[in-house]
Amino acid sequence: MALCDVYWDHHIPLPKLPHVHAKVTVALVALLCFINSYDGEFVFDDSEAIVNNKDLKPTTPLNNIWSNDFWGSNLSSNSSHKSYRPLTVFTFRLNYLLAGGLHPVGFHVLNIILHAVISALMIDVFAILIGGLAYDENSRILNHAPKTSLLAALFFAAHPVHTESVAGIVGRADLLCALFFQLSFLTYCKAFNRGSDRDDRFSVQWVVVSLLLCAAAMLCKEQGITVLGVNAAFDVLLICNVNVYELSQRLLLGKNPLNVSEILRSGLLTRLSLMGFGGLSMLYARWRIMGTGPPAFTEVDNPASFAENVFLRIVNYNYYYSLNAWLLLCPWWLCFDWSMGCVPLIKSATDWRMVWLLLLWCILIGLISQALCSQDSQRRRTLTLGLVLLVVPFLPACNIFFRVGFVIAERVLYLSSSGYCLLLAYSVGHCCCHWTKYRKLLCASVLALLCVYVARCALRSHQWRSEQSLFTSALTVCPLNAKVHYNVGKNLADRGNTTAAIAYYREAVRLHPTYVHAMNNLGNILKERNELIEAEQLLSKAVSIQPDFAAAWMNLGIVQNSLQKFDEAEQSYWNAIRFRKKYPDCYYNLGRLYADQQRHVDALNAWRNATMLKPDHSLAWNNMVILLDNTGNLGQAELIGREALRLLPNDHTIMFSLANVLGKLQKYKESEGFFLHALRINPNAASCHGNLAVLYHRWGKLELAKKHYELSLKLDPEAPGTRDNYNMLRRKLDQRKQHTP
Repeated sequence: MALCDVYWDHHIPLPKLPHVHAKVTVALVALLCFINSYDGEFVFDDSEAIVNNKDLKPTTPLNNIWSNDFWGSNLSSNSSHKSYRPLTVFTFRLNYLLAGGLHPVGFHVLNIILHAVISALMIDVFAILIGGLAYDENSRILNHAPKTSLLAALFFAAHPVHTESVAGIVGRADLLCALFFQLSFLTYCKAFNRGSDRDDRFSVQWVVVSLLLCAAAMLCKEQGITVLGVNAAFDVLLICNVNVYELSQRLLLGKNPLNVSEILRSGLLTRLSLMGFGGLSMLYARWRIMGTGPPAFTEVDNPASFAENVFLRIVNYNYYYSLNAWLLLCPWWLCFDWSMGCVPLIKSATDWRMVWLLLLWCILIGLISQALCSQDSQRRRTLTLGLVLLVVPFLPACNIFFRVGFVIAERVLYLSSSGYCLLLAYSVGHCCCHWTKYRKLLCASVLALLCVYVARCALRSHQWRSEQSLFTSALTVCPLNAKVHYNVGKNLADRGNTTAAIAYYREAVRLHPTYVHAMNNLGNILKERNELIEAEQLLSKAVSIQPDFAAAWMNLGIVQNSLQKFDEAEQSYWNAIRFRKKYPDCYYNLGRLYADQQRHVDALNAWRNATMLKPDHSLAWNNMVILLDNTGNLGQAELIGREALRLLPNDHTIMFSLANVLGKLQKYKESEGFFLHALRINPNAASCHGNLAVLYHRWGKLELAKKHYELSLKLDPEAPGTRDNYNMLRRKLDQRKQHTP
């Protein structure tokens, strides 16, 4: 183990701070970078992982988080992404309980705090990897590279590529994984703190604790298991002080054969065996949990993995690697999603982008040669461990072992960026050591880089505060990404700007002609604008591309119903139900179709099915009451209305319909109570005032009837029938006055 100070460290243009002060400084920089995201909204994937995830609700059994995936779907489901992260979901659930609901501030604050803690702990990790492992008499880590480790930690704290993980709440998985990753590594280092200078003594208990923390990291995100690779490399290179280059020469040339007894005595094989057994056990458990089958991804998710031949796959995978490297080097062009045409495939060896692949591998080969062949042991160790920390955590995302469901994902670089920051800090130290006359320029460059990082983080985290700013920011980065245009259109539609939304949906379909979700949403808007012919064409195309798209079948049925194509509409509704068995909204729309065709019994059965699948389906309950009222089945209408109000005691529309029924049954007092209750909930309902006036009119309470007729006409002067009823009442009141002596 290296116990001497790192020779380039004192050249780093930073003050030498006490250990605690250094950690506080790094944590404050981390907070400064991302603090403006604390009051952001739930954006992008947060809606599925948090807002719509039933596992966060106190009413859901806690055990469900162990059988469901990150998004709340059962792991055995074919639609599950198989992302098993129960500890992360558990922290979401705690946020929900502590805040008393879905309030994003608490979620964001915890993410920011976690990043600050991780950034501060990075000082310890970097200190060991750069300066070697040593402890003082109080069992505290001795930092032989205080300036280099501080600079690397500052780069990590302020790196803009972390914005998605910190400002996006679903990035909690990456943060927790990184925290347990660090703790597992630092605990593994504890195994060699035995109060002795001998390298051949270690604590099995600390190695086991390290494995348990690795399992915890894996339960936060699958990437956590890669800490075992970092621990193994650290053990071989730093604890056992193995020179990989010399070792390979011995094995290949047969000179100076390897001293096996020395390795056995050091305990390396024992430790590697423990980690190997633990890692294989975790992988086997993970494989069994996800149902022994990988998730099913489509060509849209990862087009390179569906390329026509192996050569093109390898070329495009390497191009993806070069883009990830560029995001670490120049994190200015950041995007929430890199799929759907954002990164066009390389389809020929003459594509100019092949230059980036060659450049990437030239740089990597240069670094690897320096890491293996340098005569400087400190440089060799730092470069090797920096490359390990850069590459090993990225391995699960590289498509080598299994197909991943993305092209580029900034969040998967959270851990890998620590290796880059270590290499960058080493580069600064190396330059300062050898270019002493440019020391001021280097100092200014480092300060400028940190300032640019902080400014970029602040800008990017501000963009993550709302979906509107997040989606629109991506238009300049990935103008060819159909999903970006789709999300901008969806956000505009949600805010009521359907005209602008149509343009973005059309562009999404143009960029990706088989984008069924864009077709479905565009068809919905056109349906609302009564452009029914084009809406039918779009929705028909969507279901022809994806025949099991239940929502598109239902929307197609609604359009066909409006076009009075009743038979086709009924078939579309049944297709939707065939592909989604539990589809209450579709049963509701099917009931409306039957009601339009005067098939009253079928309509009631469809609406009853809707309420069985979704007991709080207000529209279905209300339509049943209205239909029974209109067909003269007042007794049954009363029963259905009372049943609905037991489930939805504050639904003013059902109260209104039930009050009408009770009025016709001459249960005036009870009818009046429901009308008044409905008006307390919705006091500006003109129809409710009008029908209450009719009730008072029948009941003989003419002054009250006059009051509510006037309120109704004030709210809606064009209310049908109300003006005539009011005039009739006034004539009756005038006649009374004339006959009054």
